[in-house]
Formats: sequence, structure tokens, C-alpha cells
Amino acid sequence: MKDRACISFDNEKMIFHIKTRKTSYIIAVIDGFLAHAYYGTRLEGSLTLNHLMVEDIAFLQGNIGEEGTFMDSFPFEYPSDGQGDFRCPGISIKNDKHITGCNLKYEDYRILQGRRAIKGLPYSNGKDISSLEIVLKDVNNLVEVTLSYSVFYESDIITKNVIVKSISHRTITLNTVMSSSLDIPYDETEVISLPGSWARERMIERTKIGHGQIVLASDRGISSHQMNPAFAVVSKDTTETTGPAWGMALVYSGSFVARIERTQFDRVRIVAGISDNDFEWTLKPGEEFYSPEIAICYSSEGIGNMSRCFHDFVRNNIIRSKYIFKERPVLINNWEATYFDFDSKKLLEIGQKARDAGIEMLVVDDGWFGAREKDNSSLGDWECNTKKIPEGLDGLCDELNDMGLQMGIWFEPEMISPDSDLYRTHPDWALRESGTGYVMCRTQLVLDMTRKEVRDYVYACLSDVFSKTNIKYLKWDMNRPLIGKVSTVTPPGELHHRYMLGVYELQEKLTEQFPYLLIENCCGGGGRFDLGMLYYSPQIWCSDDTDAVERICIQEGTSLFYPPSSMGAHVSVCPNHAVGRITDMKTRGHVALFGTFGYELDITKLSEDEIDVIRQQIDDYKKYSHLIRMGDLYRLISKDDKAAWMFVSKDKTEALLTYVQILGSANKPRVLVRLRGLNPKNNYLTDDGRIYTGDELMNIGFATGKVFGDFKSEIHYFRAVNNTEKDIGEDADEKL
Repeated sequence: MKDRACISFDNEKMIFHIKTRKTSYIIAVIDGFLAHAYYGTRLEGSLTLNHLMVEDIAFLQGNIGEEGTFMDSFPFEYPSDGQGDFRCPGISIKNDKHITGCNLKYEDYRILQGRRAIKGLPYSNGKDISSLEIVLKDVNNLVEVTLSYSVFYESDIITKNVIVKSISHRTITLNTVMSSSLDIPYDETEVISLPGSWARERMIERTKIGHGQIVLASDRGISSHQMNPAFAVVSKDTTETTGPAWGMALVYSGSFVARIERTQFDRVRIVAGISDNDFEWTLKPGEEFYSPEIAICYSSEGIGNMSRCFHDFVRNNIIRSKYIFKERPVLINNWEATYFDFDSKKLLEIGQKARDAGIEMLVVDDGWFGAREKDNSSLGDWECNTKKIPEGLDGLCDELNDMGLQMGIWFEPEMISPDSDLYRTHPDWALRESGTGYVMCRTQLVLDMTRKEVRDYVYACLSDVFSKTNIKYLKWDMNRPLIGKVSTVTPPGELHHRYMLGVYELQEKLTEQFPYLLIENCCGGGGRFDLGMLYYSPQIWCSDDTDAVERICIQEGTSLFYPPSSMGAHVSVCPNHAVGRITDMKTRGHVALFGTFGYELDITKLSEDEIDVIRQQIDDYKKYSHLIRMGDLYRLISKDDKAAWMFVSKDKTEALLTYVQILGSANKPRVLVRLRGLNPKNNYLTDDGRIYTGDELMNIGFATGKVFGDFKSEIHYFRAVNNTEKDIGEDADEKL
């Protein structure tokens, strides 16, 4: 297998060399310290590493052998604080006398076929994984730190995580445990981050790295709408197709931090992991702490290649669901159709109309349980509201199944309403967020997922529904942040992380007991869109903003790290509920094809012409969804007035181009779109019978139609042929 020799150790030079298909990651042991030597384009042959210039480092402000000056400039693979390194630390430890600092020296290494599980956390998986574990030991005998690296050869991804073990005879406290540290040269370097807010998640932002630190973080208990836990460091000249890009994405869904620091000597240090804001984790003698995993990728071929590496990795090595490469059912969700105003009669009317149009599943959203008539009650009371649904969930599901539809359902398992039977019985189950009181948000509180009895109750509610019905889909929502850290059982410094471990435990049990269940995670829209959630569900609701024009930006930003097949994307009602825009039905469908595809509207109110459009959209989805699920994405145009992207099959025999004219203008020529990812030697037949060479399409371009109006779009399908009548067909031959 290709990756059997992807990790090597030169015992004489004390150099570790990790190789992927196109990259090298090099670590060296120098005077007992572990140095990061290189991460970039793959290197071959013997290495000298003279660029480290240890003598120069020692002389910068002191004498050879003086650790104080050496520490502040040496490129540590995993830096610690308290020893003279004033840059961002990877680890910070406090002993029982509240004295901080540790000094990590190289101890040992192991090369493994396979990988070690990360206790309680999601992590990358798959076949043919090689791993390297490097053991560091604190000279003061406080901790032993194991740096773990797993290699995903074909996708050019390396994952990293850290295991900290207490070897002290006394209790110690961890204040910082980053999953990764990386030192790279500064060369007019910039950070690409994905900030945002509710309904405008993952907006691409590019920032020059000046001296000091850039901090990307969330302390909300969720990875958040406001800053995604994935980012890239690039050259100022890096584009979609050219230049270096170092991409990083945490496999974690809770509070996080990434610090990018340009140092006094013009190096860039990048650390990322669990947020260390008020983080305090106690380790008794012999106990271990596992950090979340982080996936890193180096691309010398621009941001687009970096994205495709991450897409392959996520599909092949993060998502475990059986649905990952399968066609997802076309669903209709009743939320934007009815909000809370529905009963089973209305749902069945929507279901019948949807089934006639070719839709395959009805998802019953918020409002089916307890006394829930609006969003101010009943969270936690997960029993069917028989005033709305007299036949119960099982009866409704049976009626939909008889109609030819599958059924899905919405839950918000992590929340509790003060106006609920559950709260009246167990008020102590809600997290207190300000001293002894509560901070309300969306008229709801957060259940304390660090408590086993809470997790057991929530799981019993979920299991009861899916054991007694034929429901095949779960939308798991979470609609507010964790504002404080006051639990009756868990120390504040440990609460956010233990909360996330509790959520992961619930989702792990759910996927084990109900492996057929198609889960879509959601967090007030796209507030927890990360690799941690994708470990448990093949898709995540991308954003509550379903406007097609807004979704172009949201989905483009998301696609920097996450595959389109993971993005919940629907055709919604107009005027759009988030922005009020009226957009062409066809355009809404073309943009939703970028993701999982479905509907978010009251289909009973549509005209027959609009129903016919839905039938055509579903036909398009059935025809092209394999390209979205498994193909390579190329972002071609991203401007204020137009956008274009394409999917190309792995064997380069098929491609789908989407072009959107956002704003029209007078006397405008056709747009020439240069395609990418095709085989230059192939001939490609379009869906209107024209033939082009791959060479021509990529270097000269493809002329779009004469698009007229705002918010208009078109799609074009390309299929490789050999210019024979058998391949093209008689009809196409006549057109030629």
C-alpha cells in the first residue's frame, strides 16, 4: 500500500519525515528539543536541515547554551510556557502550588499501522492509516505529552492530536492544551477565516498578518456562527489555482481558539485547539487528557486544491454514515410553510402534494410536542401533542408511508423551556449562567449535558420515538449558546468541554442503535458546522438564510473546507423569510443543487407551473447528484454580479457547470467561463449537442447563454465522448 512508507525516522540525524502524496512534514530532535523543521511541497533524498541555524538562534540575544534566549526563537513542534518562550504556547500547566510552566524534552517515538482512538471525541478513521506518536517528557516530572500524527496519504491530509498524562505524584491543572502548533516562514502571509453571524455564516475574510496575534475563537460553548474552527494561512498572492495554502480544521464542535502570531523574527506560529479562556482541567496522578483532533493540509496549488483535499478527507475519513455516498431522499420541511400553525390534516395535505411532485420525505419541524404553540414552552417534554396530531407520531408516520412518503422529525435535545413539565420537575437540570441565576436566550435554557441522568433522560426520549415509529430522518437542532459555566456537578473550567463530550456520547449512542437514521445536525442554522458534527451526521443545515443569492456566499465559504454533500440546502418560499427577496424558482433550485437538496415551503399554495418546475428540479437532482456527492468542486467565478462553479467526476468523464447572473445590466455580452478539472484530451458533449475539447473549455472557455434579468441562472452538463455516432447519438449528430 502506498502509505506504508509514509513515515520514517533517521536515527543518526534524529529526523522524522512524514510524507503524503504531495507534501512533507519534517520534525527534528535538536539537543533534546523537538523542532518543527518544514511543512510544504514533498521532499526527496537526504536532509541536512541547515536552515534551522541553531547557533544563530542561540546568539540572537545571549550566549550558546542559555535557554532563556534560545526558547524565544526556537521553532518548537509543541511549545510550552514558563521557560522563556513568550510566543503562543501549545501547553500551559499549573502545579498544586499554582506555579506554572513545564519544559518538554524528547523521550521516545512509535510508528503504528492504524491509529489510536481518541477517548470520548470524534476522530478520523478509515483503512490504511499510518500514525506516528512522539513522546515528550517534562524535565520536572509533571507530565508526559504524546504528540500523535495520522497520515491520509491520497488526500494530502495529516491529523494531529495531543495526549497529556500526569506523571506527578500530586494533582496538576491544565490551563492550555492546543491540538497543534505549527511554525512557518513569514512571506507577506495572510489568514483566510470564516466569520459571520446568524443567517450569514462563513463569510470569507482575508487578513494580512502583522506583528502580534490574530485570534480566531468562540467561547460560546459551540463552534459558532461568529467564527468557524477552520482557517487557512496563505501567501498574499495565493489564489484559487496558484500559491501556497496551509489549511487547518478542528474536529471539534465546542469552544475553540486559533492564534496566528507573527513573531519578532518574522516567523508565523499557529496554534489551535480547545479555547483556553477560563479553561482549567484537573489531572490526578496517572490520569490522561485527550485533545480534539485537527486536520491540516498543505497545498502548493492554491485554495481550490486545498478545498478538494479536505472534501476527500471528510467524505472518506470523517463521515461514517451509510448515506455519505448515497443519494439522499428529496425532502420537504414544513417549517417555512407553517411554522407552529399546523395539524396532521395540514401535514398530510402538504405530503400528498409533495408526493405527487416527486418529493420523497416530509420532515415535521418544531411544534409537534408538549404544549408547543410558539417558541416559549415545552422543550424537554418530548411527547406528541395529540391535539395537533391525534393519531400520534406512529400513526402520522404510517399514513405518510402509505402515501409513499418517508417521515422525518425535528428535535432540540440539548434545551429545556422554563415553561415545561421537565423544568418543573427538575429545575436543577438547567445550567445556571450567572451566579445562582439564569440568563434567558430564545426563552430557553440549556440542559446540563455533563450530568449522566440528564443524558439518560434525553436519550430515552429520542430512543422511544425512533423505536416506536418508522421515522428515518432526524434534524438535531441547538438554538442558543452557553453563556456561563455554572453547573451543580461540574467545575466551571471543565464545563464547556465536558458538555461537548456529553453531546458526542448521545450522538454516538444514537448512531449505534439506529444506523439507518439520516441525521442532519443544526445549530440555529449553521452555528455548529464543523468536522466534529460531521462525524455523527453526513449533513448539517448550512444556514437559516435560504435566499438563493445569499446562499451563494454562504455555501462558497463553507466549501473552503466542507464538501457540498454535507450542506443542507433547500428551495424556499418567496419573498424569502430572511431577506424578503423574490428570486426565480429555477435559480433557487440551481443554488440548492450545491448541497443536499430539498424544499422549505408550502407546496399546497404553488401553481401547477411551479409544481412542474419542482418536477424538473427533482429530475435534475436525480441526474446530477452523484457529481455533487462524489465529484471535485471548482469555484470558477465569485463576484458581486455573477458566480459560477462546477463539479467534475473523479474520472473526468462528467461535469456540471452552474452559472448565476446576480445582477443584470444593459448591452451585456455573453460571459466566457473558463472551466477547470477536465481532461484536456477529452471531447465533451454538452446537453444541447455541442462538442468541445477539454483543452478549449479550460483555456478559451465556455460561453454562457444570453442571461436576462436579476437572479437568473443556468446549468450545463458535459459528458466525455469519442466523436463517434455511438457515443453522441443520432440526434446530437444531426445538430453537428
